[in-house]
Amino acid sequence: MKRVRCPKCDAFITFDETKYVEGQSLVFVCPDCNKQFGIRIGVNKLRNVQREERPEEETSSDIGSLLVIENVFHYKQVIPLRMGLNTIGRYMKGSSINTPIETNDPSMDMLHCKIEVSRDKKGRLRYTLMDGPSNTGTFVDNELLGDNERRLLSDGSLFTIGATSVILRGKEQD
Repeated sequence: MKRVRCPKCDAFITFDETKYVEGQSLVFVCPDCNKQFGIRIGVNKLRNVQREERPEEETSSDIGSLLVIENVFHYKQVIPLRMGLNTIGRYMKGSSINTPIETNDPSMDMLHCKIEVSRDKKGRLRYTLMDGPSNTGTFVDNELLGDNERRLLSDGSLFTIGATSVILRGKEQD
């Protein structure tokens, strides 16, 4: 089951996406405000806009990804990581972040936190999390990160930015 949000009143409408094919257009009428709006199955204009804004940035599935867990503001997303500094925050066209999260979460800053992906002396990937600094903080294992504090993450580590929970999916190490 998928949920779409009414663009006028933000009410959710639930439907079974398995009954439709990718690329098919659907029209909904909001039961709360009677606003009529349409969507296209399997097409995400926002991701395409993001790719057009930064076409030179390549990512690798060998590095790892962030699994953004569904909450009241948005749905599950998988966001690939890059070697070096990944600045994470709420997506806004033209912002300087390179790891945007599509959300309406008002407690997530446009630049909320950073994950640095590097290699240790043995060539294994290291994931280091630091706060942005942000207004609401970055939490790892229910502990607030300090202003200059860094925390090493491993595959499966859970951290929270605003009201959004994120799981690090690191590359499988031999």
